[in-house]
Amino acid sequence: MNLILLGGPGSGKGTQAEALKLRFGLLHLSSGQLFRRHIREQSELGKQAEAVINQGNLVPDEITVAMLRERLQASDARAGAILDGFPRTLAQAKALNGLMEELGRQLAGVISIEVADEEIVRRLSGRLVCRECDTAFHQIFSPFTACPFEKCQGEHLYRREDDEPETIRERLQVFHRLTEPLIEFYEQTGLLTPVDGQGTIEQVTRRVLEAAEAFRPSA
Repeated sequence: MNLILLGGPGSGKGTQAEALKLRFGLLHLSSGQLFRRHIREQSELGKQAEAVINQGNLVPDEITVAMLRERLQASDARAGAILDGFPRTLAQAKALNGLMEELGRQLAGVISIEVADEEIVRRLSGRLVCRECDTAFHQIFSPFTACPFEKCQGEHLYRREDDEPETIRERLQVFHRLTEPLIEFYEQTGLLTPVDGQGTIEQVTRRVLEAAEAFRPSA
């Protein structure tokens, strides 16, 4: 069973991908992790991706698709995969369709985790990180009470530039601009299931797993 997980920054895709992985035995395939592994191992594809990234450009779709092709052919992807971070655009969705056809696979479904923009801003802008040890806290969900290493009183906490409310809103505008055609594309194919991404982690996980169960092929 091959699934796509869509959702904006702060929507909880990573958490829900892990829940899907545990329930269905699927490979969690994050495009970001894929890039980092190839670059770390200095594979031919990794060198190409690194050169593009170092120039400040986006990795071309053909490099990403080549990485996906290799990974989906590995033994731990036989049961299927959860694609997290790819596709991001309509062109990538069409490239993915071609790859799936080439590999003799099918997309079972697309789960879109829906979270209001202001909730995402609240989630991400509340994050604080320690300059000294890089430990992350959250003003609402996991506030600083004591240093886990007993070295400070929280005086080194700061908010990263990416977590500033205005920066988050700009990122969300880009996400919506790129994703709206993607959402429409998968709606037309009948593969899309929107899931309410607000509430507790447990509530959202239950909704995501129910959506995935509906995609599972009948025995």
